[in-house]
Amino acid sequence: MALKIITDSASDTPKWVQEKYGLHVIPTPVVIDEQDYLDGKTIVPEEFYDILRSGKDVKTYHINTHMFYENFLPYAKNGDEVIYICFSTGIAGTYNAANLAKTELIEQYPGFNITIIDSKCASLGFGLATYYALKMQENGATKQEIIDAIIWHCEHMEHIFTVNTLEYLLKGGRLSKASAIAGGLLDIKPIIQVNDSGALESIEKVRGRSKSLKRLIEIVGERGKNLEKQTIGIVHGDDSKTMEFMKEQLQGAYGSRFFMDNYVGCAIGAHTGPGIIGIIFLNEVSPYEKYFK
Repeated sequence: MALKIITDSASDTPKWVQEKYGLHVIPTPVVIDEQDYLDGKTIVPEEFYDILRSGKDVKTYHINTHMFYENFLPYAKNGDEVIYICFSTGIAGTYNAANLAKTELIEQYPGFNITIIDSKCASLGFGLATYYALKMQENGATKQEIIDAIIWHCEHMEHIFTVNTLEYLLKGGRLSKASAIAGGLLDIKPIIQVNDSGALESIEKVRGRSKSLKRLIEIVGERGKNLEKQTIGIVHGDDSKTMEFMKEQLQGAYGSRFFMDNYVGCAIGAHTGPGIIGIIFLNEVSPYEKYFK
């Protein structure tokens, strides 16, 4: 019997975190030309973005109840306690599917104790929250402290993104054809955030790639706290050169020193395309910092 913290692949949690803590990451399904793959398991971002560029038909769907049942079952059998940090309900139906699996398992294993947390975050937003939870467990925090900390970090997590092309927002139904055509002609790059409801929301429109990247850096300064000491997440859609450039900009502007970076995985990348850049950070100083040293 043990306390297990798990998440799903939409968290874009880096491999080194998964390996260091033995983190169980439930893969999100991806359909490529009518064939099913599992994000991070049977397909990885490095090959996924080449597939996107090739023009193949790519779709995603959320982890379903049966998949959750199969992933939760070993813990129920073993009598483990579980905290599952879940992709935002504002973007996918993952949370409801997980709860249906929970109900089914508790009928079979009445003592199964699982806490499912709707992160209202995307990508490294809940990847960072997962990392903080694992650090707290490693350093002796109680289960309730860990749950409280996950909720706090998710509530104070800022996510800001910009895309390099409007093509995939159009394909995913997040942009009208008229807006995509006009935006393409004017070289418009939207600034997108995950709002308080956990949904993707376009908040600004900027002309040109360089200006959109500069605007991301400015927003970090406007919203972030303790930027020289907190770990800042940076994610990219197969554009590591721009990711490194953004690190340099954050270091120069705010003295930021600690970063966690990764690809934007298939779950989100399918709808945003190659070239997406995102910065994820806290808008308040974490009251749980004593556990992160």
